[in-house]
Amino acid sequence: MSNRSTIAPVTWVILILCTVPELVLSGADAGFWGSRGWRGTVYEYGAFWTDLLHDWPPHYPSQPWLMFATYGFLHGGLMHLVMNMTVLVSLGHYLTMAMGQARFLLLYTLSLLAGAACFAVLGAPDAPMVGASGALFGLIGAYLTREALRRVRVGAALKPVLNSVFALILLNIALWYLLAGQLAWEAHLGGFVAGVAYTLLARPRRSVG
Repeated sequence: MSNRSTIAPVTWVILILCTVPELVLSGADAGFWGSRGWRGTVYEYGAFWTDLLHDWPPHYPSQPWLMFATYGFLHGGLMHLVMNMTVLVSLGHYLTMAMGQARFLLLYTLSLLAGAACFAVLGAPDAPMVGASGALFGLIGAYLTREALRRVRVGAALKPVLNSVFALILLNIALWYLLAGQLAWEAHLGGFVAGVAYTLLARPRRSVG
């Protein structure tokens, strides 16, 4: 099998780190093992809680800082996981081929952290936030930015890129209503902005002679 048809190792690592916790918790929810209380306990220790940055006592000393990363490896159910991992694999394939695994990992990490930071500022203080979508919106932002730069370079219209951005906005609005406000659009926004900014700042500079 050629390299073009395989999933990069860095994408596999992220995929596994996100999938294993949800499979364990879903099995516990279904009564196959452990306790149905596992999910709540794991959320208490690993989800992003805005109140931990203010007046809530943490369960362990570094929790207010570690939750900026741990929230991205927990999900709200198998459907949530499948949707996010589908995006990870599809965009991860293109971006790792285009920018290399090290830069992809940096992009993913920065987007994950930016999603949490934006949620900390704009999100609901009394609700936990979980999911990789903050980081994934960073990948989307990077992909659309690369496509916009390519189109500018060849003199093509930017309308398809702008249409995609508009579609993302509509999708978030629709999901926010369908989920009765239980959508971390703040993390999506933070991750997307980070992905755009990273791509613009990290692109190769042309020498001037």
